[in-house]
Amino acid sequence: MTKAFTFKVLATDGKARRGSITMPRGEIRTPAFMPVGTGGTVKAMYMDQVRGVGSDIILGNTYHLMLRPGAERVARLGGLHEFARWPHPILTDSGGFQVMSLSKLRKLTEKGVTFRSHIDGAAYEMSPERSIEIQGLLDSDIQMQLDECTALPAKENEIERAMELSLRWAERCKTAFGDQQGKAMFGIVQGGDIAALRLRSAQALKAMDLKGYAIGGLAVGEPQAVMLEMLDITCPELPADRPRYLMGVGTPDDILKSVARGIDMFDCVMPTRAGRHGLAYTRRGKVNLRNARHADDPRPLDDESDCPAARDYSRAYLHHLVRSQEALGAMLLTWNNLSYYQRLMQEIRAAIEAGAFEARAAEISEGWARGVIPAM
Repeated sequence: MTKAFTFKVLATDGKARRGSITMPRGEIRTPAFMPVGTGGTVKAMYMDQVRGVGSDIILGNTYHLMLRPGAERVARLGGLHEFARWPHPILTDSGGFQVMSLSKLRKLTEKGVTFRSHIDGAAYEMSPERSIEIQGLLDSDIQMQLDECTALPAKENEIERAMELSLRWAERCKTAFGDQQGKAMFGIVQGGDIAALRLRSAQALKAMDLKGYAIGGLAVGEPQAVMLEMLDITCPELPADRPRYLMGVGTPDDILKSVARGIDMFDCVMPTRAGRHGLAYTRRGKVNLRNARHADDPRPLDDESDCPAARDYSRAYLHHLVRSQEALGAMLLTWNNLSYYQRLMQEIRAAIEAGAFEARAAEISEGWARGVIPAM
């Protein structure tokens, strides 16, 4: 595998892109979905299962890992790859979103943000330089700039202030990151739901000549139509030869529509969180295993799936596990959900290569529209 971080677009179909990111720890086939491993674990999954369903890369969270077990401790133990037994690529987010959303006691300045841990109330400081330092201690392969994410709706002047601060922090993160062989730092486009601010942010980040670009501050309360409008505005402003990452998104439908607009990378807690709460993603949409209609149903979730969780266990058994709050229920449904998401990404990549993305996306959407199979 190459010692450098590279990205190549291998095929296009409309604005949809089939690409490949290569780096020392492996290849990421794009469009890619990254399972979220917030605290060094993809919840309810073994790492070999995460790899087995087709994941090329996982996400770790700077905020949570700096609080527990601590970045310096992870570094002493060999870095996050060794610590979590995942030798493949890892992306770490900067921690900015969690600082803003989880910490009630926080103070934001030009220098950075001071906050109190949601775990024990201990005081911490997070500057752009410290965020990059922590991500370096974790030894992640793709590192994100520290930014300020504004929940929507918000006033335009507040969105603009946060966007401009994020740009200044991006410059500082770039300097702190330096030129790390085989790794990358991504900038994050902000600007809320204001088209002019999104354009300013994208153009300023493009001028920094970064190795990749993320689009942040979406799927934070706005309708899907607004998110897609911002993608229509932002994606054409980003370099065609760099990966584009839509942060925190999303539903399978969000993914289809965002790929159609040129997005290459996604992450979301949705498939793992849903699995822990009795909800399964399938070719025929979402299935709520808590519902009594499944109590006597011997059929599997999907007899055509290559995932044992979907193919080999009855809906009745899964319903029993969920209603009984057995840990195995969360494990099986999470396995099913991540398998479904990765199967969706595989189908998307194949369709782009074949020049049939639009038609395949319509077929997938029609499958969801058919809904859950009739009750017995």
